[in-house]
Amino acid sequence: MIKRCLLVLGMGLAFAGGAGATEQVDLDMVGKIRQEAFHRSQVMDTFSYLTESIGPRLTNSPAMTRANAWTRQKFGEWGLTSVHDEAFDDFGRGWEFESASVEMLEPRLTQLYALPKAWTPGTQGTVEGEVVKVDIKKLADLEKYKGKLRGKILLLGDAREYKRGIEADSHRHDATSLEGLQEFTIPKSADKDRAKRVKEYAERQELVRATNAFLAEEGALASISISGWDNGIIRVGGGGSRKAGEPVGIPELAMIAEHYNQLARALERKQPVKLRINVDARFTDEADQPGHNTVAEIRGSGKADEIVMLGAHMDSWHTGTGAADNAAGVAVMMEAMRILKAVGAKPRRTIRVALWSGEEQGLIGSQAYVAKHFAHYPEPADPAQKALPASLRAPTGPLQKLRDYEKFSVYFNMDNGSGRFRGIYAQENIAAMPIFEAWLKPFNDVGAATVASRNTGSTDHISFDRVGLPGFQFIQDRLDYFSNVHHSNLDTWDHAEAEDLKQAAAIVAAFAYNAAMREEKMPRKPLLED
Repeated sequence: MIKRCLLVLGMGLAFAGGAGATEQVDLDMVGKIRQEAFHRSQVMDTFSYLTESIGPRLTNSPAMTRANAWTRQKFGEWGLTSVHDEAFDDFGRGWEFESASVEMLEPRLTQLYALPKAWTPGTQGTVEGEVVKVDIKKLADLEKYKGKLRGKILLLGDAREYKRGIEADSHRHDATSLEGLQEFTIPKSADKDRAKRVKEYAERQELVRATNAFLAEEGALASISISGWDNGIIRVGGGGSRKAGEPVGIPELAMIAEHYNQLARALERKQPVKLRINVDARFTDEADQPGHNTVAEIRGSGKADEIVMLGAHMDSWHTGTGAADNAAGVAVMMEAMRILKAVGAKPRRTIRVALWSGEEQGLIGSQAYVAKHFAHYPEPADPAQKALPASLRAPTGPLQKLRDYEKFSVYFNMDNGSGRFRGIYAQENIAAMPIFEAWLKPFNDVGAATVASRNTGSTDHISFDRVGLPGFQFIQDRLDYFSNVHHSNLDTWDHAEAEDLKQAAAIVAAFAYNAAMREEKMPRKPLLED
C-alpha cells in the first residue's frame, strides 16, 4: 500500500531541517485517528465518570485519590505502560465538605445560598449569630475589632452593584476573533514591577495568616464573602490554609451576590440580622501530605529515549464537578492515548501522558515534575524568596539541566474549558509555526486552522516553557467558561459539548503522533537568559 503524506513547505523559516524544509504528515494515520475519534469515541464515558461518579477533585482530597486510582486503571486496561503515580513533596493536608446551609432568621426567615471555601473548618454543628460587617484591608484594621466579634457572623465587605449583561454568555470564535489572535503585542519589561508584586504578595499572605488567627481567637462563628459573579453563581476557591500548623481561621463561605447584598443593605439600614449556619467540612489529614501526578506512556521504538508529552490538570475546585476545569482536558488527553493504542500506532519517540495535581494552587504538580526530570533553577537560599511562587522569585542562577532535558521534544496541554480547538498558541516559537500549520491542515474541515505566535499562560505548559522546553496550549472556543463556569458551582457536565471533545481528542492524538514521528525533535526558542 502506498502511504499518503502531506508535505507543507517550511515558508522559508529555519526549522527542523532548515530553510525551505517540508513537514511530512502521515495522512493514513491521521485518517485512522479521525475514524476512531469521531466514530468510536469514549471521551464522554471518561468525562462522565470523572465528573459524575468521582466528582470534584481538590488536590489531596479523598476524591482526588479515587481519580488517581481510576485513571491508572483505565491506562492499564488500554495497554499503556509505566503507569504510576508520582509524588511531589508536602503539598499540604486533604480537605472535603459534604454540605452547607445558611438561613436568615432575622429580619425574616429565608434560605440563603452559600458554599464553603476550601481548607476552612466546618462549624461542628449548627451555629446561630448576629451579623456584623467588618472591613479588614491591612494589619492595623484588626485592632479596632478586638473584643467585638465573639459569637458574631461576619460579612467581609460591602454590597456590590449588579451589572446587567450586554452580551451572550457563550461564545465561539468567528473569522474576526481568530484573525485578532494573529496580532502580537510586544511585552513590557517583565521585571519592571517585580518588586511591587512581591511586596503586595507578601503583605497579602501576612494579612491572611494574621486574620485567620485573630478571628479564631476572638471567637467569631463564621465569615461570609460575596461571590465574584452575579446571577446566582457561587464562584469560590480556597481560604484558611492547607498547611499543617498554620492558622485555618473560622468557617468561611462565599454567598451568591443577590443574597449577600440584601444582608449588607439590611445592616446599612441598621436592621438586626441573624443567621443560622451549618457547614459539614473537615481536614482529612493531620500532617502535610505529598500530592500525586498520574503518569503513563506508549513506549517508542527507534527513538524511545526521546519524549513527547501531553497532559492536563486533574485537580479541581470543590463546588461544581470540575468538568470544564479540567475533566474536559483530562478526558481529551486520556482519549488521545486510547486512540493511539486503538489504531495500532507505533511511535518512534515515547509518548507520555501526565494528569497533574496542584495546578489550581500554582502549577505545583507539573512544576515539580519538570524540576525532577528535566530542569530547574537553583532553590533560593533566602526563606522569603523560597516562600514566593516561582513566577515571582528573583533569578537564582543559571538553569540546572538534567539528563533528559536534551531528550525532550514537546508538551501539549489542554486547560481552557471544553470548547472546540481552533488552533494553537505558538508561545513565540516562530520555528514551530509552519510545523503546526502542516499538522492542522487535515483538521481545517473541523474548524482548527489558526496558529498564533502569541503567548498564553496560567496553566501547566508554562512549567515547561519557563525552562526553555517547547510547551503549548491549544486555542479553544470559550463557550461560557469565563462567564458561568470557571471556578464556580456551575462547572458541571451540562456545560460541555461532546462533539468539541471528540474533535479535540483527534487533534491531540495526531499532534502527539506527528511529534513522535518527526525526524528531528521540535525546535526550541532561546531561553531569555541565553
